Amino acid sequence: MNLINSLRGTCDILPDEIKYWNFIEEKIKNILLNANYTEIRTPLLEMKELFDRGVGQGTDIVNKEMYSFKDQGNREITLRPEGTAGIIRCIIENKLYIQKPIQKLWYLGPMFRYERPQNGRQRQFNQLGIEYIGSQDARADTEVINLAYQLLNQLEVPEFTLQLNSIGSLEDRSKYKKNLVQYLKRYYLDLDEDSKIRLNINPLRILDTKEEKTQELLKNAPQLCNFLGENSKRHFEHLCIYLNSLQIPFKVNQQLVRGLDYYNDTAFEFKTEYLGSQDTICGGGRYDKLSETLGGPYIPAIGWAIGIERLLLLVKQKVLLSEARLDFYIVSENSVRCKIESIVLLNEIINKGFKAELDTTDASLRKKISRSYKFYSTHCIIIGEKEITTNKVTIKELQNNMQFTITREKFMKLYCTKTCQAINTLVTAKNQI
Repeated sequence: MNLINSLRGTCDILPDEIKYWNFIEEKIKNILLNANYTEIRTPLLEMKELFDRGVGQGTDIVNKEMYSFKDQGNREITLRPEGTAGIIRCIIENKLYIQKPIQKLWYLGPMFRYERPQNGRQRQFNQLGIEYIGSQDARADTEVINLAYQLLNQLEVPEFTLQLNSIGSLEDRSKYKKNLVQYLKRYYLDLDEDSKIRLNINPLRILDTKEEKTQELLKNAPQLCNFLGENSKRHFEHLCIYLNSLQIPFKVNQQLVRGLDYYNDTAFEFKTEYLGSQDTICGGGRYDKLSETLGGPYIPAIGWAIGIERLLLLVKQKVLLSEARLDFYIVSENSVRCKIESIVLLNEIINKGFKAELDTTDASLRKKISRSYKFYSTHCIIIGEKEITTNKVTIKELQNNMQFTITREKFMKLYCTKTCQAINTLVTAKNQI
């Protein structure tokens, strides 16, 4: 029979790699817990309309990348392509904004987009995001950006930069779009094909084109900063002051607009040169009108998202994680009595909070002991008929090959509390028995 392989654009996370995922997730949880963020989990499946209205029908995500289908009830369903729209839907549906005016939330889970798979970009990918919901103060923007900055620093991400822009209010952008379209129509034939399509659908997306010829045309195009209202200008000025007070370096990038329709005012990205064309590590911005777009009340909010697979590539360049070590590798002779005793001892050791592995093969005792070195164990516990008869265990220190026998009661007593001195205590104890 033919082998069944994984779908293109999906990846298995193998045991050797999961330690890096755990390392990243632990850093995430520690930082966000200290900042008083609470985890939230929303469904992988949502109504397609949520993203049509929330993300925007003029975006690449909605037009090209969503996995959508009709279920047995003839409802249009979508595998979530991003996390923010679902969280705001959850806030509105469960009236969380009434229970607590300020919501500080984080999420981590799989998202789905039909894109061309490449290094750091898959069709099923895992995304970390945070949302500061209920405040329109620039200090909320600062906190959100600072948390991303601190996380990337703690994960030792190499040479990243923060790019920042204000894209103004919906009214500001509407005025700007008219002027931008008028300008670009004069050079329509010189635009790249994607920009020609975007000109009538979502002209702001032309600003972050990678095509050099179009970039040259944009140098003389109207600038969005000249169309900002006073409130947007003031908000951005305050944000820059706050970031400077935290000594967070940033660069104002007038071309930065982000790819989702729900953003207003603050837009930002953390970038690196270590990922080739997939140079954005973290992206986010303010979305004060999204709740109203989804049928809820006015709820100002700001957030960001990070692709974990992309982050993983960067972390691996600087962080080398050693193999996880076992405290004990348990081997026994192959009699029924020895097998029973080995299971009982394994259970007791695990319940004391230690990492242990039981060799369940019927190999010779010598082969089992030899195998213990491959498990990066510090100690091998040997159980034979002699140990059972005398109610003792034999312990072999695998780092120096010292071996000694200790009473079972003494062994468990020394390990009632897990301490870093426990192993040394055992070594000392062998001379007292």
